[in-house]
Amino acid sequence: KKLAVVLFFTLSITNAQEIPKDKRLHFQAGVITGAIGYNFVYSKTKDRNKAFAAGILTSVLAGVAKETYDFTRPGNKFDIKDLSATALGGVSVNLTIKLFNKKKKKNEKNININMLIN
Repeated sequence: KKLAVVLFFTLSITNAQEIPKDKRLHFQAGVITGAIGYNFVYSKTKDRNKAFAAGILTSVLAGVAKETYDFTRPGNKFDIKDLSATALGGVSVNLTIKLFNKKKKKNEKNININMLIN
């Protein structure tokens, strides 16, 4: 559920009129691939740091793959701005996930337990 909320809000901010549609699509692709990468690695390892890194790397790899494909097409080039927009989408969604999933510090947990006992 949290992932759906994060995706909704992150994708909805890409509707700014000043940003070209192509860059918004790349950002959205980065959000989606970054979230998928995070979710996949977290489901396998339960390690939030590995999942965070994997989510960002997944979006970067998706952007590199797309731009490499574009480079092979006649009349197209490898566009670093498109790659940047894709990577930024991955970074944005993974930072958002990290903020929503803040792990409680050990002391906070102990304080909560102590409050219940007393």
